[in-house]
Amino acid sequence: MDFILVFKFIMEAFKRENINFALIGGFALQAAGVTRTTLDIDMLILSADSSKIKKIMLTRGYELIHKSEDVLNFVGKKFELGRVDFLIAHRKYTLEMIRRAEEKPVFQGKISIKVLKAEDQIGLKVQSSSNDPKRYHKDMADIRLLMENNYEKLDMKVLDEYFKLFNRQNELADLKKEIKHAK
Repeated sequence: MDFILVFKFIMEAFKRENINFALIGGFALQAAGVTRTTLDIDMLILSADSSKIKKIMLTRGYELIHKSEDVLNFVGKKFELGRVDFLIAHRKYTLEMIRRAEEKPVFQGKISIKVLKAEDQIGLKVQSSSNDPKRYHKDMADIRLLMENNYEKLDMKVLDEYFKLFNRQNELADLKKEIKHAK
């Protein structure tokens, strides 16, 4: 997959169509100081833009492989287009996440793009690991690294709320203690 090619085309098309979006997933982790390999591009979009995004992606050579109220998953018909997944913001929390997203450099500063704040990335990981137990250990490792690398800047009230939503307050309390003692 040619990530820079895909990022540039998406950013240009979305700007032209006035589509609000934010980077999530592996590249968002990198923008928050967490190094992890990734094989796709993940973005958070507004529900109202779903049909425009579907048209853009299909026109550009992608195939829609899954569509639901919460996601759009595309895979390119050519290798360099790779896979692009869109999480659809239509609930209170994801709408707030996209509103709080900030411009950050990715690819060693070659591209500047809106990225979810670290606490919102953590929120998505809490949800993901709660919904799919197979993701628990990988997501918790990402959560720990996000917290360690961004601890002083995190909005702890937001984190408390995310962990409380999934009845996981004790895990957050333990992480806070461990990370504070390590600093």
